Amino acid sequence: MKILITGVHGFIGSHVVECLSKHHLLYGLDIVFHRKKGLLKTCTWGDLENEEIPPVDAILHLAGKAHDTKKKTEEKTYFEINTGLTKKIVDYFSKHKEIKKFIFFSSVKAAAESVKGEVLLENVMPAPIGPYGESKRDAENYILSLMEKDEMLFVDREVIILRPCMIHGPGNKGNLNLLYQVVNKGLPWPLGAFENKRSFTSMQNLIFVMEKLFEENIPSGIYNMADDEAVSTNAIIQLIAQTSGKNNRIWYIPQKLLIFTAKVGDVIRLPLTTERLLKLTENYVVSNEKIKKTLKIQSMPLSAEEGLKITINSFKS
Repeated sequence: MKILITGVHGFIGSHVVECLSKHHLLYGLDIVFHRKKGLLKTCTWGDLENEEIPPVDAILHLAGKAHDTKKKTEEKTYFEINTGLTKKIVDYFSKHKEIKKFIFFSSVKAAAESVKGEVLLENVMPAPIGPYGESKRDAENYILSLMEKDEMLFVDREVIILRPCMIHGPGNKGNLNLLYQVVNKGLPWPLGAFENKRSFTSMQNLIFVMEKLFEENIPSGIYNMADDEAVSTNAIIQLIAQTSGKNNRIWYIPQKLLIFTAKVGDVIRLPLTTERLLKLTENYVVSNEKIKKTLKIQSMPLSAEEGLKITINSFKS
C-alpha cells in the first residue's frame, strides 16, 4: 500500500515510518523538506496545496502540536496546527476519491480533560478543557461534519479517528522521563498516599494497531487507543526502581496535608498547587475494548508493564 504520512519527523512519526516501511511504500509530508530513511519522498504542505503529491492509497495524519505542560505555547498555535492542518489534509483526501483510507491521530484529551466515572468510552460527549484538547476536538468535528454533509463522498472509504492516551517509548521525553529522573537521583516520591490509576499507550502496541489498520478493512469511526491495564503512579515508581536497580523511595504523606499544602501553593506559588496535585493524582482510565473487538483480538501484544519496562530501559542510554 502507498501511504502518505504527515509529521514524519516527530517522536511518533519516526517510529511509525521505521515499522511501516517494511511492508508499505511511504511518502512523508512535513513543514520543511528533510530526507528520511524509509520514505520514498518527502513533500511539504506547499506541495499539497499545489497538487504535487504522488498518488497514494491512504493517508495517516500524525502532524500536530503536542500538549505543552509548561504552558508556553500560544493558544492560537494549537488551532493553527492541530485544527488548521487537519482541515487541509482531510480536504485533500475528500477531493481525491482514489485515496481509500484516512486515519487521523487525535487524542483522548479531545474527549475529556478528566474522566467522569470509571472509564472513558468513545461515546462520551466531548468536553475538552484547554487549547490542546479543544483544537483536537475541532479537528474531529470538521472531519465528522464533512462525512455527514456528503455521505456519498465517503462510500467505500474508511475514515478513522484514533484517540490515544499518553504514549511512551524509546525517545520519549515526557512525564515518564521526569519520573525516571526523580528515582534515578534518589529523590523521594511524596504522593504515595494517592493510589491513582492511569492508562498508557506503549509505542509497540500503537505500531501493532497501526499495522492492523492498514492491513484490514475497518468501519469508519472513533477509536480509543490504550494498553490493556491501567497503572498507578506508585507502581511506575516501583517499576523504575526495579528496572534501574535504585531504591524505592515512596513517601505516604497524609492526603489532607498535601491538599492543604497545595492550596497554600496556589497563594504563594509553591511547586505544589491544587491543579498540579490533581494532575499527578487523578484517575484517567481509558477503554480499548472497541478497537480490540474491531480488530478481533483478545489483548494487546504487550502488557502495560512490559511496555513500560522497554521505555524505562531506553532512558538508561
